[in-house]
Amino acid sequence: MFTFSSLQGALSESAASQSILELDGGIKLLVDVGWDESFDVAKLKELEKQVPTLSLILLTHATTNHIAAFAHCCKHFPLFTRIPVYATSPVIALGRTLLQDLYASTPLAATTIPSSSLDEVLYTNQQSSSDILLQAPTLEEIATYFSLIHPLKYSQPHQPLGSPFSPPLNGLTITAYNSGRTLGGTIWHIQHGLESIVYAVDWNQGRENVYAGAAWLGGAGGGGAEIIEQLRKPTALVCSSRGGEKPSIPGGRSKRDEQLLSKVKSCVMRGGTVLIPVDSSARVLELAYLMDHAWRADATTGEGQLKTSRLYLAGRNIHSTMRYARSMLEWMDDSIIREFEAVVDGSRRVNGVADGAKTGKEAGPFDFRYLKLVDRKGQIDKILGSGADDNTTSGKVIIASDSTLEWGFSKDVLKQIAQDPKNMVILTESPSLISDACPSLARTLWTWWKEGQEHAKEGSNGIAKHELEFTVAKRQALEGNDLAIYQQWLAQQRQLQTTLQTGGANALESSADVGDEVSESESESEDSDNEQQGRALNVATTMGQASRKKAALTDEDLGINILLKKMGIYDFDVRNKKGRDRMFPHPVRRKRADDYGELIRPEDYLRAEERDEGDGQDFGQAGRDEEQEKLGKKRKWDSAAISAKGQGTGPSKRPHLTRNVSDEFEMAISDGPVEDELDGIPDDPDEIAKGPSRLVFTKETIAINLEIEFMDLSGIHDKRSLHMLIPLIQPRKLILIGGNEGETLTLASDCKKLLAEGSTGIYTPSIGSTIDASVDTNAWVVKLAPALVKQLKWQNVRGLSIATVTGRLLAMHKEIVAESRDEDAANKRLKTEESVEPSAIEAPVEPTLDILPTNMVSATRSVAQPLHVGDLRLADLRKAMQQSGHTAEFRGEGALLIDGSVVVRKTTAGRIDVESIGLPTDGGPATQLGGTFYAVKRTIYESLAVVAGA
Repeated sequence: MFTFSSLQGALSESAASQSILELDGGIKLLVDVGWDESFDVAKLKELEKQVPTLSLILLTHATTNHIAAFAHCCKHFPLFTRIPVYATSPVIALGRTLLQDLYASTPLAATTIPSSSLDEVLYTNQQSSSDILLQAPTLEEIATYFSLIHPLKYSQPHQPLGSPFSPPLNGLTITAYNSGRTLGGTIWHIQHGLESIVYAVDWNQGRENVYAGAAWLGGAGGGGAEIIEQLRKPTALVCSSRGGEKPSIPGGRSKRDEQLLSKVKSCVMRGGTVLIPVDSSARVLELAYLMDHAWRADATTGEGQLKTSRLYLAGRNIHSTMRYARSMLEWMDDSIIREFEAVVDGSRRVNGVADGAKTGKEAGPFDFRYLKLVDRKGQIDKILGSGADDNTTSGKVIIASDSTLEWGFSKDVLKQIAQDPKNMVILTESPSLISDACPSLARTLWTWWKEGQEHAKEGSNGIAKHELEFTVAKRQALEGNDLAIYQQWLAQQRQLQTTLQTGGANALESSADVGDEVSESESESEDSDNEQQGRALNVATTMGQASRKKAALTDEDLGINILLKKMGIYDFDVRNKKGRDRMFPHPVRRKRADDYGELIRPEDYLRAEERDEGDGQDFGQAGRDEEQEKLGKKRKWDSAAISAKGQGTGPSKRPHLTRNVSDEFEMAISDGPVEDELDGIPDDPDEIAKGPSRLVFTKETIAINLEIEFMDLSGIHDKRSLHMLIPLIQPRKLILIGGNEGETLTLASDCKKLLAEGSTGIYTPSIGSTIDASVDTNAWVVKLAPALVKQLKWQNVRGLSIATVTGRLLAMHKEIVAESRDEDAANKRLKTEESVEPSAIEAPVEPTLDILPTNMVSATRSVAQPLHVGDLRLADLRKAMQQSGHTAEFRGEGALLIDGSVVVRKTTAGRIDVESIGLPTDGGPATQLGGTFYAVKRTIYESLAVVAGA
């Protein structure tokens, strides 16, 4: 059984993606936790209902449309963090920086508390406010959430573990394949029983500067003419239709890059500023690499068109993004790897020469020579101000997040450059339309550009002269009645989460809400339960008696936990219950782990003198807690050495340096060409650390006189790729999602013509609808005759028993004959078809498989061909040969070399190739029983089941 339902992103203008895949046995997989720039909590309501039934979560891309709601769900949905999540390492790393950038850039991402939820906690006729913000996850919390994700490699079959409330997965296997377009982007292959499901959204078959093409045709970059075996002929293909009407770019990638640089040069040559909005984690790597290398090429050729212009890359967390990119070059295209290897070889050849080493380092793929990284708003103001450059006529190119222009530095840049006709904004992807009444800034500009293209024949110069309304979201501290309402709501939510999950009191951040000190990490809070219990209830103790009764949980809310929470309750009705309500509640304390493994307690590894001294300290004091926390922590490379004097009276002479979770992978590589006056600008004030607040909007209308251009740099499949690959994949069921209604229906109509008529079922589900895409199978029950059972010869292969059956199928009728003479036990008996009496009552047919007659045995033996059943693993063959006294070792590209003379290889199609040099060896088991070649073949046959022809 396989049913599919889309929670977001089907037949919709929104590009957000959320899908539920339900398999046989009640196994539910959530693929992607996407959101759009509206950050509407109502779009997550259905997902919140599905959380208690989910088995695991898969993530495909580190973009807003595929991962933006992940931190919100972890913080505000009980049980969500207990569901196993799987993704590739780049998706984990870049997704972390994306969400840190998102929450640091706009308070709108924190979302507001629904009025209906606030009304539940009110016990008077006071009015509730609908713009009270939820507490946004901090940078440390986001890092913690992403540390729970299980990393996978490409082409690595993995049998995941389900959530605590999931039914057994029964051999479910997931495999990630390269999807192109983003770093670590994934095409998921899901195998369960007879179902083989391929989930492929927003993939790109073409190679780019940074990203390799999707792995449909095998390997990085897609070499070959046939779909790889693992992705070929799936029972269901879930494919995105976005871009289904987009024509191919003439000339491919090189022509696209040339057109982009031509537009940039035309603007900077006249002293203008070019704004290129882009996402802050995925496509930004392609643009950053392209622009910096364009500046390098311009300096090398001596044309000088870009010599006086400045290049900037702006994002709140852009330094971390680029550090991750430098550490994950192996996930990129082969050309990036070759470029990096050439730089390393060049540095080695000039080892010892300072200038040569510096030149080699600067030439690295992501060691930018001309691109300056900017992560503060003050730096943006300095760049665009009158005193930013000595030469005020020099052009500037600013690549800034986000592509929607609704948040991030791109919105600030657009506001400052909008009124100068010398400036230009280049949109890099077709913006989605969330609402007709309130489209995004990027959608509005894209609409104006499209109108300009339509009127180009009438003499339009492409310069838009419109007025654009900017809406800025800001925080405002809560006061008076709103603050009391918020505290009551917070106490109720904490009580509910404490009931639903172990350690739920820590799920809501209370430090900024009620003025307590910041709570310690979860690993340390487990060792100080007494302190945390008091801290979790400090709000509840300040509430009035009426409010306390209002916030109390009912028996329905408690569910199975009523056995633990209430006195005198010894039974609970589990009939018609699912998931956790069918099992006696037992809190299990999970082990915490980060990127380096299981977390440890530094106090367990103190020296004797440090432990003796610690016994006399008051660990309840904040200052002493801070000193104790520093023990055993890693130090930053760039941290200044602190004198041991004044740091405490302990005997340890090492300075204890603090460490920020968000700077976990600090590296010594500089993030820019050279230091300048921008590096001295102080950091922007941190709004995330503020207390309870409301969301306030301010609007401003600005005239738009700059030039608007559009270049498709989204890297999503086009019409040609879809029409070429879908017929090659040959899915039995095709499910189209991830596009608007026009794109989806057009692609569905085209696929009906491309695919064989009637061989493939095509579905175009809408949001919230469920379709049954199960594989069509017919099964019959056959009874084996006793004579045939005695002749079966069973063979064991990896715990399975296999036997070959050759017989004749007979249709046996169950006949019920009534006899009036004897009303006892003999009144009913079975008779064959040949002996049916006229008075017999005929029952359903019971097929029976019996032995072949003697005259048919020889004929079937000549027709039936023997075959081998089983899957040979080279690691098992190596172990078996070594146990037999042979030498066996792996030698490059998965080849097994035995006795130095026989090579065994396994192809992607599962075929085993055995090659021998044909020379005997001296002594040992290689010279016995026919030599190594026959010994290898004999061992291979012994590990397989030979199913004979008769």
